[in-house]
Amino acid sequence: MKNFRQYGYGLVLCILIGIVSLFLGGYTPLGAVTIAIVLGIGVGNLAKLGDRFEKGIKFSEKQVLPLSIALMGVNLNYLILKELGYQSLLLVIAGIVVTLAVSVFLAKIFAFDQKVALLLGIGNGICGSSAIAATEQIIGVKKQDVGLSIAIVNFLGTIGMFLLPIIATLFLKFDNLNSGLLIGNTLQAVGNVVAAGFSVSPLSGQTATIVKMARILMLTPVIFGLLFVFTNKTTPEANTKNAKFYKVPAFIIGFIVFSLIPTLSLLPEAYIDVISTASHYLLVVAMAGIGLKTTIASIIKDGKSALLIGSLTFVVQIVFSTGVIFLFMR
Repeated sequence: MKNFRQYGYGLVLCILIGIVSLFLGGYTPLGAVTIAIVLGIGVGNLAKLGDRFEKGIKFSEKQVLPLSIALMGVNLNYLILKELGYQSLLLVIAGIVVTLAVSVFLAKIFAFDQKVALLLGIGNGICGSSAIAATEQIIGVKKQDVGLSIAIVNFLGTIGMFLLPIIATLFLKFDNLNSGLLIGNTLQAVGNVVAAGFSVSPLSGQTATIVKMARILMLTPVIFGLLFVFTNKTTPEANTKNAKFYKVPAFIIGFIVFSLIPTLSLLPEAYIDVISTASHYLLVVAMAGIGLKTTIASIIKDGKSALLIGSLTFVVQIVFSTGVIFLFMR
């Protein structure tokens, strides 16, 4: 009973917001994750939540989120890389590198927080909400910045879902294959990619989905790169000043372990689907907690700059992918 009083109120609130978000997510292209953040922000700013909610909300951030990220690894199957030609794979890798570099460069230009800009670049370049959730603890950004980044990236993805098929077919005159390449290498969320790709043609949809899966697989090397940059420390026991160790969070190890399940076919597809669904549900609950801790004042303060950097990064993604397709893949 004591534990419920400490954690129950806040955790139940996050779960209720998550349930509503999952329901509404079936009727809007924004998706349950973004809706959970928006609803959390609304509830957290309109209602005066007492101290009894604090520990439960914090639990959803600190415990539920890492668990959801670990389970998220089950969505990765590295065998998909075999389906891509080397040119398409190079396009994916180059697109991610350019996106991350541009986001940090723009942060310097506009005197914006480089860590938040990097988070926006990761969301744009890899797989939207999931990539942001998987890397925010490594980068070390404020929770309100996580909510803001996810909201912006999903907003841009929703707009792009409707615009990119038009840009690819009517303005760029791409064929079905190249339309799929452009859509798969630029849109943020899997749902956006599938909807946009198959709105052009079945071939575009299949191509876009495979390319998008390859981008998601790049989350693993990006995570290791971020660990190298952000979590190295000098060991006090080391004999040399330059000795380093890299503290890998437990949820990242879990993420990699779970990614081996589909790759090595360690479990039947039905079990993998259950784990994947559980990961999604837990992520929605965690995002509700992050939304509850996000103040509207912080959004007003940083929202315009973050939206500008996110938008410009997305435009560069599209221009870069278009240029590479024109030059090397037509």
